[in-house]
Amino acid sequence: MNADLTFIDNVKFNEQGLVPCVAQDYLTKDVLMLAWMNEESLKMTIESGYATYFSRSRQKLWKKGETSGHLQKVVSLHYDCDGDTVLAIVEQIGPACHTGNRTCFFSPDEPQTISKVNILLHDYYTIADRKIHPVEGSYTNYLFDKGIDKICKKVGEESTEVIVAAKNGINKDTSNEIADLLYHLMVLMVEEGVTWEDVFDNLIGRIGMKSEKVQKIMKNGETPRKVDDI
Repeated sequence: MNADLTFIDNVKFNEQGLVPCVAQDYLTKDVLMLAWMNEESLKMTIESGYATYFSRSRQKLWKKGETSGHLQKVVSLHYDCDGDTVLAIVEQIGPACHTGNRTCFFSPDEPQTISKVNILLHDYYTIADRKIHPVEGSYTNYLFDKGIDKICKKVGEESTEVIVAAKNGINKDTSNEIADLLYHLMVLMVEEGVTWEDVFDNLIGRIGMKSEKVQKIMKNGETPRKVDDI
């Protein structure tokens, strides 16, 4: 986290000793919720690395997700130009809203929409939540219960089905099988504790390899692992 306890010195609490805090997902950039903090809850957030708020109705501190398991791991804290609002960039585990929605900002009268850019993150979060909160009859929980051997077997089977679909030259079947493969890969990721951030960091780290090096690798009969020559 970017903040230490000196962060509090720059925050202006209102007459009740409170400051509004907006929680935003660090990957999807979705605004998840708004809650209140007092000096003590802000201090606990900084010290623990997990979002802790102050309940105005119950007049007590509450750690987000303490009972539900839907914790908010704080990536960074910021205050606005006036210092009277805090922005918490967080890694949200499971849904942020008590209704089960990913974010508190939605209309009950409108179907929940998910942007294509964020669908992998949405599915990953859902799979991760299944592991923490099993659902009877869930195929995802069936895979987790069977363990790593079963999960790896399914990844292998789905990989083969992608190849078969591609060889048959039917784009619709290929895209469907790729979706199945990605789902099972995400189950494997959750089982092994690998996040999309880990994968993204790995991909970003592959940028920048010089073409000469790629050519040398290919000359030796190896496969380049960087994106420059793709």
